[in-house]
Parts: sequence; C-alpha cells; structure tokens
Amino acid sequence: MQIRCTQADHRNQQIIGFCIDSTCQNQRPYCNFCLPRHSQHLEMLTSIELLYEWIKQGIIKIKDFEKNVQEFKVALDSLNDMFLPYLNFNIQRFPQLGISEIDKLIKDLCEIEDYEKNLYKQLMQSIEQGKSIVNEIRRKKKNQSNFEQNNHLQIRNFKIEKLLLDIPCVLKPFSYELIKENSIKQNDNCFAIALNKNCQILAASCGKQIKIYEFEQGKLKLQQVLNEHRKWVSTLNFMKKQNQLISGDGDGSIIFWSKNNNNQWDYSQIIKAHNDSIRCLILNTNEDMIVSSGGDNTIKFWIKQNEWICQQIITNHNSCVCQLSLNDQENIVISCGMDKQILVIQYSQQDQKWIVIDNIKTKSYGDRICFINNQYFAFQPSRGEQIHIYELNSVNNKFDRKKDIFLNEGNDMCGLFPQQFIKSKQLLLNKHHQYIYLIRKTQNDEFKIEQSIEFSSTSINGYMSEDGEYLITWDDSSKEIQIRKYQEK
Repeated sequence: MQIRCTQADHRNQQIIGFCIDSTCQNQRPYCNFCLPRHSQHLEMLTSIELLYEWIKQGIIKIKDFEKNVQEFKVALDSLNDMFLPYLNFNIQRFPQLGISEIDKLIKDLCEIEDYEKNLYKQLMQSIEQGKSIVNEIRRKKKNQSNFEQNNHLQIRNFKIEKLLLDIPCVLKPFSYELIKENSIKQNDNCFAIALNKNCQILAASCGKQIKIYEFEQGKLKLQQVLNEHRKWVSTLNFMKKQNQLISGDGDGSIIFWSKNNNNQWDYSQIIKAHNDSIRCLILNTNEDMIVSSGGDNTIKFWIKQNEWICQQIITNHNSCVCQLSLNDQENIVISCGMDKQILVIQYSQQDQKWIVIDNIKTKSYGDRICFINNQYFAFQPSRGEQIHIYELNSVNNKFDRKKDIFLNEGNDMCGLFPQQFIKSKQLLLNKHHQYIYLIRKTQNDEFKIEQSIEFSSTSINGYMSEDGEYLITWDDSSKEIQIRKYQEK
C-alpha cells in the first residue's frame, strides 16, 4: 500500500517519511516536495519502521501518565477522607462532647492548621501549577486541531496497523565518526561507562574510582571523582526517574549515589550484593527492581522498600554470569554465563516469583546477550565468528536459534562491554574480538552490518547513548576515552 501526498501542488507524490518534531506546523507525512518545509529539523524526520517504534513509546508514555494521574487522584481522595468528618460538624453539638472527643477535635484541628501553614500551601501551589499546565496542553491541542482542519489533513483515515506492515522502510546509511579533539587520556583501566538520560553527565570507571564528567556536545569536562569503592568498578547505571547513579565493583559491592545540596555526588547506600565481582546490573522501567549478576554464579533480584533489599536469588548457573537482559514486557530475564548455557527466567504472577523456564545449551560460553524485542534476542559466543539470533517459538513458547550474523573471526576475552539494542535507530551494538559492530535490524527482521570499528586491542569497553547519537569507548591500546558521533551519509 502506498500513501500519496494530499497537498494540492505536490502532484500526488508518494509519501517517503514522517516528521516527529514537536514544534512542526506542517503536514507530518512528507513527500519529496514537502522536504523544504522541514529543513529546520531534518534530524526529526523518520522512516515508517522507526515511526512504529516511536508511536509505541508514545503510547507507553501516555499509559504511564494516566497511571500517575490516577495515583494522584487516589492520594487526593485519601486526603479528602481525612477532612470529611469535620465538613459536616455542627458547632451546636460541642456542649454534648466528652473530654476525649474535645481533646481529639482540638488536636486534629491543630494538625490541620499546621498543614495549612506548610504543606497545604505547597499542595495548592502544585494544584494551581497543574491546572495551568493542563490549560496550556488544551490550548496547544486546540490550536493543533484548528490547524489540521484548515489544512484538511486526512491522517485519521489511514489504517495505521496496515500502513506499518505495507510501507517499505527507508533506512539511511550511517557511520560513527571519531571526534579526535574530544578524546581524554586515561591510563587506568576503564571497565564501565554510562550516560544519564539527558546526555549531560558521563560516568566512567578509572580503576577503583568513578570519574564524573560534564558531557556537552561530545566534549568532556571533569566535575568530580568518587572514591568509595575498594576494588575496580565493573558496572555503572544512571537512573532515569531519579537523579541517582548505581555502581558495582570487583568486590561484589553495589553503591547508590545521589546528589547533595552542594550538587556533589554522595553515596546513599552500600550493599554487599555478591561474593565475587558484579558482572552486570539492569533496572526495570519503574526503577523499583534491579537485577544483578556476579562471578559467584548467582542472579539476584532486588526491590526498593526503605532501602534496596534482595527479594530472590537464582542459582541455576554453574559459573560466572556475564550479562543479563530484560524484555520489553519486563516479564522475562535472559542470562548468559561461562557455563555455556542461557537461562530464560520468567516472572510468575501466580507464584509471585521468578522461575527458570528454559535452559539453552551453547557450544561456547558467551559474554554478551540482549533482547531486541519480545520476539528476538541476540547472543555473542566468546569464540568463533557469529552472533546468534534467537526467536520465540509461538507453539512451545521457547526461544530457538534462527539466524546467524557473520563477523570477523576471533576469540573474545573482554566481557564487561554490554551488548545494546537502540530502538530509535533499530541498531544492535556488539563488541567481538578487536571490533565493535554496528548492526541494523531491517523491517523484514534481517540484520545488516553497517559499520565495524577496528581497534588495536581486544580489551575494549564502552557504551552507546540511549538515543544512539554517541558511542563512547576506552581501549587499553590508545588508553583514551574516545567519543564517536552518529552521522548519516
């Protein structure tokens, strides 16, 4: 199925892409003749495949917003229930009250008076601010509706699901280009790198230390050095909803860091999580669950109460557990270890715990594993020249090896560089031997190597920003933290 442009002067041209810029006032599906109207935000033009993922992410955000609104409504209702006994209070009844009732009445009213002086004013300000935001959203939505009516847009007539299946995807070739002048020398080993959600702060391990950099347009400026770890830092994760950093080390400890009033990072909790080094740490979307793996052969599930506590331990691995990945539905965790097996661990609503539902044997142990979506995951064996792609079998609900991606041959002994899948760019980041591979997933579920970056050493660690704009690496040949920027050709 082909979509044609509805602009009168565009000769019924075929739609070639979609604009997702929030400020754009033009028709969002665009043809070649429409392109000049989008010249100020070309980076916000996308293909149908990436639009599909963008729509899904938008729907998830709407659901999260609706959930937060409902939680706020419940909180307000409970607050209202506290005041309900006094709304219908008749002062004429006061002479009939006993001592204990009068005492309670006075205490409650004093408490409410205290609320009014402090929390009540803050609450009212927040409510007024919320009303203002809602009115602004309504105004913008009304303006957008008027604009669409004036331009006779017919997007609502499209059957989106069929569209997504029928329109071929146009993916532009790309490469990650090194910004040489932004490289920073670091002689000590860097085993972990992380960027915060706004790509404004970069954390990099430096032996037992963590270096915090300001990250601006690919330039690094050192802000702080954290020194609480007793052994080399192996993992780093920034939280998205909270301004927190989580680090793991070779001693099996996990440290939670928060910013203090002086805008400096301080540790808020230290956990002795594993009896050997922390190898991988992942969080769910709500950031109320952490899964960690270690050199002690275990996988641990942590939940947040007043502090983080261990809820469950998986002991099915017989050797070091190298990497973990959580699927989009957040009900399945996969793990790979040095014991040549992949565990598929599913959450049981009935039993209220995580259960190993499959054990996949592999010829070689693997350091890297990553969900691509709920249907596929990628696995990198340490030996050989392939990445294995596993697909979920809908008949038996098990993952089967379906495809292989061929790489340069070599053995890999560096296991802390995580495999990542960047949804916005449909891009798999994979390290093997002395190469970093950038692999594009196409609309028909094929995988194409778009770029391979060769290093002079097999000891490489790195991280890609969640938007796929920056690739940050360290290798023990250059002894540099290097920044590469996404460039479309």
